[in-house]
Amino acid sequence: MVLSQMDAGKALTAAAAKGNTSEVQRILEECRVHPDTRNEFGRTALQVMMMGNSKIASLLLEKGADANVQDKHGIAPVHDAARTGFLDTLQVLVENGASVNIPDQNGALPIHIAIWEGHRDVVQFLAPRSNLKHANQSGQTAIDVARASCVPDMMDSLFAHIHS
Repeated sequence: MVLSQMDAGKALTAAAAKGNTSEVQRILEECRVHPDTRNEFGRTALQVMMMGNSKIASLLLEKGADANVQDKHGIAPVHDAARTGFLDTLQVLVENGASVNIPDQNGALPIHIAIWEGHRDVVQFLAPRSNLKHANQSGQTAIDVARASCVPDMMDSLFAHIHS
């Protein structure tokens, strides 16, 4: 089955967004679609995948997807995983070369986003891997964001890794 580049990107991203692992695998293998093929909105399957489906992330990365692909706003899959709180997906991304120190267009690292969203387990995973001195465009480091957050114990989650 031969798909045009646009149709292939559309089919792959649609299957990834729905969390349909078997369809993603079929498109990658039978149709021989590269995992970084973009859809009509210029986004890859890794960028639009159902974040809670770490199997799709693993499959796409195993087939050669770029773990650090960014959209026009500088948002990478690690930012999305941090925002949504899916630690298992974030771990798969990092294990496959995703950098946790890529800033988005506002200068936010994934750890800034995880703190804002109140995902303590994600913050604990990111803290030892993140540049905690990096400031976003507002001049805030992860510690500043944690201090300003209204999430109970967020500073403890962050400091547990700073002082260990």
